[in-house]
Amino acid sequence: MITDQKQDAVALWREAFDAVGEVQHTVIYIDPLMPGAQPPPGLAHWPAPGEVMLSPELAHQGKHEQIASRYGNYAGSIGKSGLVSPSERLAYVRPPQPPTARERESWFYTTGFGQSYPMGEVLYGRPLSQVLLALGAMTGVPAVALLVVASRIGSSTRDRRSSLLQALGGSWWHRSVINAGEAALPVAAGTALAILPMVAALSIDIRIPLTGYLLNSDDARSAVPMMAIALTVSFAVSLAAVVFLHRVDRDKNSTRPRSLSSKVPHWRLVGCGLGIAAVVFSQYVRDVPGLLVFAVGTVVMWALLPSVAVVACRGLGSVIAKRGFRTGRPGALIGGRWTVAHPGVIVRLALAMIIGIGLVCQMQVWNSRLGEKAAVARAAEAQLGDRVVSVQSRNITPSVIEDLSRSLPDGSQVLALKSFPEQQAALIQGTCLALRSLSLPCPAEPQAVASNDIRVSAVASWYGPALRIQAIPSRLSLDELNGSLLVVTKAPRQQAEIEKAAYALIPAVNVESPGETWLVGAANKDRLNNWTLLFGSLGLALLLLTAALSSAAEFARIRHVLAPLAVLTGSSTIYRSVVFWHLTIPLLLSTAIATVVTAWHSLFFIAMVQEGNFSWGVLGTASLGCVLLTVAVGVLGARTAIRSAQQWRPTAD
Repeated sequence: MITDQKQDAVALWREAFDAVGEVQHTVIYIDPLMPGAQPPPGLAHWPAPGEVMLSPELAHQGKHEQIASRYGNYAGSIGKSGLVSPSERLAYVRPPQPPTARERESWFYTTGFGQSYPMGEVLYGRPLSQVLLALGAMTGVPAVALLVVASRIGSSTRDRRSSLLQALGGSWWHRSVINAGEAALPVAAGTALAILPMVAALSIDIRIPLTGYLLNSDDARSAVPMMAIALTVSFAVSLAAVVFLHRVDRDKNSTRPRSLSSKVPHWRLVGCGLGIAAVVFSQYVRDVPGLLVFAVGTVVMWALLPSVAVVACRGLGSVIAKRGFRTGRPGALIGGRWTVAHPGVIVRLALAMIIGIGLVCQMQVWNSRLGEKAAVARAAEAQLGDRVVSVQSRNITPSVIEDLSRSLPDGSQVLALKSFPEQQAALIQGTCLALRSLSLPCPAEPQAVASNDIRVSAVASWYGPALRIQAIPSRLSLDELNGSLLVVTKAPRQQAEIEKAAYALIPAVNVESPGETWLVGAANKDRLNNWTLLFGSLGLALLLLTAALSSAAEFARIRHVLAPLAVLTGSSTIYRSVVFWHLTIPLLLSTAIATVVTAWHSLFFIAMVQEGNFSWGVLGTASLGCVLLTVAVGVLGARTAIRSAQQWRPTAD
């Protein structure tokens, strides 16, 4: 706990930041004031002067940048108890010498460690609501789609059974008990399979794919009650889906049972319209609430859009049937009437494709949100590398500059950079030798200059276009507030050695290449995008499974229903025609609707957040994939019907 009462303090504490591979980590400088004081959590003992203790993830990821020797002598690892997660990057450093009275002005006095304080990985955390939104939008909706399709597979048989029970006087309760009893065993088996990855997470730390995040097994064990509740709710929701998706209605003017598969409920169309309205309205709500409204509207829109597409397909099916009747084409007549009579079939098949197109494009848009400055920094890094490094601290004295110059790799030159916030004219000072290494003149007075050297261009682009230079015959000195050192080298990949030399002389120094701050920010976005990619990939896998199950079920239905037509037509052409008009054409229409809505939705999101870009190529590829899938469904459906017709024999059914 930080205190202003110096007499109660047990240690000095200071926080700084550094980066490894564009990923920022926290560096905590500590210096005990009392013998026997309790060290920070995760440390078995205080580091000795000049020693550093690193989190295991930081030590592992920073090997190529010599992180173990950057801040001092490596003294061991930080234990789990001192980390937010096993993947946290954290360093505890004890300076070789206690801070002077002047240096202590930037240090804090603390009475102890172990209490909650925003530092390390906690600084980059996101509220649970945002995580649940991303998980729900990208994985939850496909999971619900899979649940609905899996619940309705083989529905024609169950619908006939439900209608028979109703005709015999059975109530809703009787039908529910029978449906639940039929589904209980497979649902229980699926729930049991879900326990297996949970057991693994309870036993060992698991690195989550795509993100690199290490899931702490201790945290997982503390969430066992929540896991048990989630499994119970999952089991109950799955059974409820089977029960409520297999209902029968009576028409007000008839006692004949009718399945819900013959119509699309109006509330789905209204709900989709409300979802679109929420997406449009979100632009008028700022910050997190606006994002929440947008996400909820998106989920509702994509979940119910297949029903809107099916309404359009039913209208198209009616037109196809009428035209087939007028022209004497039985394939169009039968296919069109099937589309009108069984829209649920189209819903289940279109669900995976429509949501899949939207999901793929949303992943592309989120991953494109980099920012102009970050994009410039990436381009500069690719061209310049680390041949220009900035060293900044309030404690850089002329003697420190001399010591640093002697500690740098061969061929390195040190210059002083003075920037003035009220001006765009930065001033570079250095010896004639240092200036000439950049192909610059050696003026005694400040002089505006331009150079073809890429290192000079990088300094000008980040510190001010009106660059001036001045030769200093005596020792370099810096302004505490507006000054920093520039270390320029001819050879790349020497930043690790420069950082090691700087940290050995100046505790809590800031060492970075031009634009590194923007690269770190971009890397943080990339890490968030990796979570988006994880949730989206899982959702896409669920959608592919949904499409596979739905297609398989539809092939089985077509096989039995179309087979007797062989007796009436004596030709296999009828099968291709029926499947084409009943499956291929409606699914192509659904793909077209999904493509238009996806383009609008993605462009609207980019305009709202003023960031990212939309790839028409990704949309075109996703749509083309759905078109190919639609054609494949038609071809395979026709082949299945033809093979079944060749083996069909009349029976007394």
